[in-house]
Amino acid sequence: MMIFIELFYTFLKIGLFSFGGGYGMLSVIQGEVVARHGWLTAAEFTDIVAISQMTPGPIGINSATYVGYTAVLNATGSELFAVVGSLVASFAVMLPSIVLMLIVSRYFMKYSKHPSVEAVFKCLRPAVVGLIASAALLLMTEENFGSPVGSPLQFWVSVALFVAAFVAMKFFKVSPILILLLAGVFGGVFYGVAGE
Repeated sequence: MMIFIELFYTFLKIGLFSFGGGYGMLSVIQGEVVARHGWLTAAEFTDIVAISQMTPGPIGINSATYVGYTAVLNATGSELFAVVGSLVASFAVMLPSIVLMLIVSRYFMKYSKHPSVEAVFKCLRPAVVGLIASAALLLMTEENFGSPVGSPLQFWVSVALFVAAFVAMKFFKVSPILILLLAGVFGGVFYGVAGE
């Protein structure tokens, strides 16, 4: 049952040292569970990220839940242990935030205008943007986007969807939910026709 201790420790670290919310955590989670521990493959992690985005709740916690379940299921083959693994990973990733919010909520309002506190937040903002950009770049893999050589059709369709979604959100202020729905419909129709 060493996997439960490793899961708890890994997700406690992720919860403690990841800034920028769930998307900021994704690159750290991938580094730990795919590269370092080998609990999941890159393709399994991509699937988990997609599921985490579709289900209600924060993506970081959803990812921890699914990673905990899948890692323990792969290691033990037991669905009961896998449920325990999902609970362990979810609790571990939330624990630092819970403790920190209890402490911060007590002192933040009192010291929020202090120059040192403002300086810390000014330094954290660019780091958060960098972590979110890193998560986006990590998801731009051959499994997701295709490649110009291996699967050029998938690659150029993915690039076109990316550019169209960016332009629609940036310049036309289209709702991200509408963009997701339209991209899903387009993907279903296009790849359904292309597959036939």
